[in-house]
Amino acid sequence: MSVNPIIHESWKEALKNEFIHPYMEELKAFLVEEKKRYTIFPQGSHIFNAFNSTPFESVKVVILGQDPYHGPGQAHGLSFSVQQGIPLPPSLQNIFKELVDDIGCPYPKNGDLSHWAQEGVLLLNTLLTVRAGEAFSHKERGWERFTDQVIRTLSERREHIVFILWGAPAGKKSGLIDGKKHLILKAPHPSPLSSYRGFFGSKPFSQTNRYLQEHAIAPIDWTL
Repeated sequence: MSVNPIIHESWKEALKNEFIHPYMEELKAFLVEEKKRYTIFPQGSHIFNAFNSTPFESVKVVILGQDPYHGPGQAHGLSFSVQQGIPLPPSLQNIFKELVDDIGCPYPKNGDLSHWAQEGVLLLNTLLTVRAGEAFSHKERGWERFTDQVIRTLSERREHIVFILWGAPAGKKSGLIDGKKHLILKAPHPSPLSSYRGFFGSKPFSQTNRYLQEHAIAPIDWTL
């Protein structure tokens, strides 16, 4: 990650105070050292993929993930998404089951969620990098502070965004969001361990589109 990371100009402007903050320099130095010793996912050009795919003013929805996938070829900078040709992780399989049940679309042919990003869905992880094979290995190095500010900035400077928070860690981020200006949808995580505790049947996709349309915003085309 360079001092001036490759990130869409709209986000560079919205987050300009973060990029010059000392903690970002510390994070950069940490990542430089990590890359000398380990394989890091996603590759450098994909670290800010969510931001480059969904400019600041285009964000209608935020789907908040936690850690990037740490298996080969999986992570490409969009939460829950995997590149074409990669087997679907269990959580993504459950997301697709709920999608089909909720809006009646065909089951997606692959796990690449880039279309959602282009539709205005910011697919944001709370951590943007990870060591290969080591979940949460880049925890508490600065990414959480950065992505918290992303959520806070969207809440403060935009209106009528739908924040989809799956699982307890994501749910805690609701404190960063003005619930009077935005819609917050909380549900259990779509992982096999918790999906039957209320994720299935939560209907986030139809709820999102209903809210957007109520505020004269074009709905998301969720079909993949």
